[in-house]
Amino acid sequence: MATTTTVTNPTQSPHHYRFNITMTCGGCAGAVNRVLKKLDGINKYEVSLSSQTADVYADEGLAYETVLEKIKKTGKTVTRGERDGVEVGV
Repeated sequence: MATTTTVTNPTQSPHHYRFNITMTCGGCAGAVNRVLKKLDGINKYEVSLSSQTADVYADEGLAYETVLEKIKKTGKTVTRGERDGVEVGV
């Protein structure tokens, strides 16, 4: 199950954040989807239960740390993160 929401063209997004998230069911993926949907500055995102990932294409003003904290507030465990292709702390 993957949920994709596109607001504008992702190629116009200066940042690509990728998170590996422990999700065990559609409800888990839905919780991550809901918090990402509410964040200003996201141009596109995809939450995939099968690959246990969330890919976020964001504007310059939306920090990696902000997206990470929003995902963590769902209660899901983030096991790995990348900012523009470079692994960063979670």
